[in-house]
Amino acid sequence: MKSSFTEMDKFEAGRLFKNGQTVGFSGFTPAGAAKVVPEGIAAFAKEEHAAGRPFKIGVITGASTGDSLDGNLARAEAVAWRTPYQTNTDLRNAVNAGKIKYYDLHLSEVAQEIRYGFLGHVDWAVIEACKVTADGEITPTTSVGVSPTLCRVADKIIIELNSAHPEDLQGCHDIIELENPPHRREIRVYSVSDRGGVPTIKVDPKKIVAIVKNHAPDQAREFADADETTDKIGNNVAEFLAAELKAGRLPPEFLPLQSGVGNIANALMGALGKDKNIPPFTMYSEVLQDSVANLIFEGRVTFASATSLTVTPAILGRIYENLPEFRKHFVLRPQEISNNPGLVRRLGVISINTAIEADIFGNINSTHIMGGKMMNGIGGSGDFTRNAYLSIFTCPSTTKNSDISTIVPLVSHLDHTEHSVKVLITEQGVADLRGKDPVDRAKAIINNCAHPDYRAELLAYVEANKKCGHIPLNLRDAFKMHVRFMDTKTMKQK
Repeated sequence: MKSSFTEMDKFEAGRLFKNGQTVGFSGFTPAGAAKVVPEGIAAFAKEEHAAGRPFKIGVITGASTGDSLDGNLARAEAVAWRTPYQTNTDLRNAVNAGKIKYYDLHLSEVAQEIRYGFLGHVDWAVIEACKVTADGEITPTTSVGVSPTLCRVADKIIIELNSAHPEDLQGCHDIIELENPPHRREIRVYSVSDRGGVPTIKVDPKKIVAIVKNHAPDQAREFADADETTDKIGNNVAEFLAAELKAGRLPPEFLPLQSGVGNIANALMGALGKDKNIPPFTMYSEVLQDSVANLIFEGRVTFASATSLTVTPAILGRIYENLPEFRKHFVLRPQEISNNPGLVRRLGVISINTAIEADIFGNINSTHIMGGKMMNGIGGSGDFTRNAYLSIFTCPSTTKNSDISTIVPLVSHLDHTEHSVKVLITEQGVADLRGKDPVDRAKAIINNCAHPDYRAELLAYVEANKKCGHIPLNLRDAFKMHVRFMDTKTMKQK
């Protein structure tokens, strides 16, 4: 690397930013997220606030990040607005308190909304890399997200050069960026393992104003141990897909799977890998988690395409120790490619995502608690659900020690409509919603997915409202269970 790239520490870099600017950060989950420059920005924000001067920036990322980014900036009151997905407690609390404006977006749309100018002018891109060349070739680390687009549109770029990740990651990425309409062409990806782009992000080196060297690991969250509920959900999914394969509704070579992020998704993939009635399969998803990495090592997953390598430190260490072999079985792409609706339909992806609550007709709430409080965001679940060969949602039938039923008469916030949801699965069982009218859907969901403590009330609701029209929906009673919880801290009838 030539000395023309100025080296700074994180605090020097943090002082380059100005109030009101928009900053795009690398990262999709904590994997590949900018880690040290946000700390410098937060420190500078605190200085400015102490001096009585305003300092807030707009923040764009690929998805959620680590505490060093979202947490530090939120606690420093340095964020004016934020998009898209997030999982940080301090940031979430500020969003729900109205202190930070939050724009929830489908993850496949973030890059193009940046390019279209829908999110305004981007002043800075802060990108984590394991390698950058003098002529402006950037090798990302463990995620791609929207980094290529941020690098294209931002006025200036700061590189976090992170030696915790080997330069040998070069070759693990497939960088494809779409042109804007009317010049957009087809994406040359016809199977999960196809590569249609280039291995690095290429920029004008004059845009790179600073390099901040560090050795900060990804702030990956450990997964909770699987319990009886998550094991049962995973087994129910595996048994359902095995039955679909046997019935001929899935091709004998199977189809690529997409799975969301978190403990249920991780346990679910482990269950699918153990089921010998399911042949070795591929993944076309957003994230590659611990269970998928293990299945690659075991030969149960033959290839995985994602935008993020979201694994725990022990698994990442194992991947890096075996990187020449492991790179034969995975690729990291920009999220507008990993989540691209056209590719999801072309490849016939089976989507498996997690719901906060589902109603008896198959509508899904995946973002808000009791209708109004943002949890994390829609993420990429909409990208996959609407376009999947087969769309599945999973959730436990109850939460909060069974005081909340996740199966309700009407969802308190709507993210995915009944038209997009084909199958609902809880630890209680499977509701196959294909080819069913609203009443039949309701009975299937209640009898197969709802907890026994709530089935009688839900069935009584359907029977009482059959004459309301095509859908047995009574607006006066639809939220009685939610209101009861807010009044008494339980949805159960006394």
